[in-house]
Amino acid sequence: MKLKRRRKLVTYLNILDQPIRFNPFVFSRMFLLWAILGLLGGIISGGYWIILEYLTEFLAEFQGWYVIPTMAFCGLLAGVIIHLIGDPGEIHLIVNNIRFNKGKLDPKNNPSMILSSLLCVASGGSLGPEAPLVQVTGSTGTWLGKIFRLKGEELRSLSIAGMASGFTALFGAPLGGSLFSLEILHHKHAVEYYKAIIPALVASCFSYIVFAVIVHLGLGPIWDLPAYEMDSVFDFVWAVFFAMLATFVGWMFIFCTKFFKRAFSKIKSPIYIKTLIGGIALGIIAYYLPLTRYFGHHEINNLIAGDLTVNFLVAILVFKIIAIAVTVTSGWRGGFIIPLFFTGTALGLLIHTVFPSISLSLTIVSCMAAINACVTRTPMSTTILLATLTGFTYFVPILFASLTGYFLAPRIPFIGSQMDEKEQRKTQKNLRNSSE
Repeated sequence: MKLKRRRKLVTYLNILDQPIRFNPFVFSRMFLLWAILGLLGGIISGGYWIILEYLTEFLAEFQGWYVIPTMAFCGLLAGVIIHLIGDPGEIHLIVNNIRFNKGKLDPKNNPSMILSSLLCVASGGSLGPEAPLVQVTGSTGTWLGKIFRLKGEELRSLSIAGMASGFTALFGAPLGGSLFSLEILHHKHAVEYYKAIIPALVASCFSYIVFAVIVHLGLGPIWDLPAYEMDSVFDFVWAVFFAMLATFVGWMFIFCTKFFKRAFSKIKSPIYIKTLIGGIALGIIAYYLPLTRYFGHHEINNLIAGDLTVNFLVAILVFKIIAIAVTVTSGWRGGFIIPLFFTGTALGLLIHTVFPSISLSLTIVSCMAAINACVTRTPMSTTILLATLTGFTYFVPILFASLTGYFLAPRIPFIGSQMDEKEQRKTQKNLRNSSE
């Protein structure tokens, strides 16, 4: 055998003895981790939703004046759970931990969050299950990351991916849920943690599939809006105009929430007393206006289908804002995304009575987008979510409305932890100076 052939043979044998390290695909071990997290998120979300539906059906039997003691008792019980097990926090705490606590969400708060939020949402509080699901699935991502000894941005990305899987499961919008989990973390920079985009998308897709198999929810638009056909470019102008009106209502909601927050802060009592008071107030509102009860998932369709008077729509709009504010500030647990969409629907129907020639779908969607973008500072994900949830196929008018709500929002965000630490210190200093 010639020397040249011998050298080639030796080279081939050396290659075979070494482990194969070349991977021609982007697919990697981390993909499997994101997929597992998405599967867990879908299972958790599906189980939570099934329990929530059964509990809601049971508590819905208490109607009429019974709704007042029912919601008062559920509020008291939720407060006792929080008092004994621990305060799970709110969306402010989730955002704060992702940004300033190295992306770590503590799983020990999950039992308190799950139990208290189930009672609050099922009994008829004006908060939805999106925040509890985001908390639980996000902390599951942190737990999974610690098992695999992830640190830094990898751990933070896994927590964000967990949040996205929970949000996607409920809304049935993988892209919208992924963007929301990124946008809500900062009030200026939409994708500050851009490294988490792909993990969030992968986890969201797997979560969506599992959740859809378990509860068959999210397989199409869930709110029945009339079909929309764009008449002219002036529809963009109408979208901006309606969004400006909706942003004003968003400001009203923020000021109303701050008012009740100050009011409840003056009550120097354990949290279960505050949740009891909140339950009584919510029960009274639900007694006189039953459509304001619950977070709006099914009630939005009832609102659209109903032939309601102007006076009734005004009452629904005003007292729904009050109900959300009371629910948020009295210690009840849940998320305010869908309740804000309900408020936007009521406002859109009210505006449509003044401008009946304009498409009802355009009016409602513009109001929904602007209110949510004003409060949560999430214009991109709001646009995609509403397109998915309503079947409104024209993205551009929704985007115009979302951006209008975003740029006309208060300078200080409703979710205070969306600001940088420096901005937070400066804001607190200004507030102290003004109070003095």
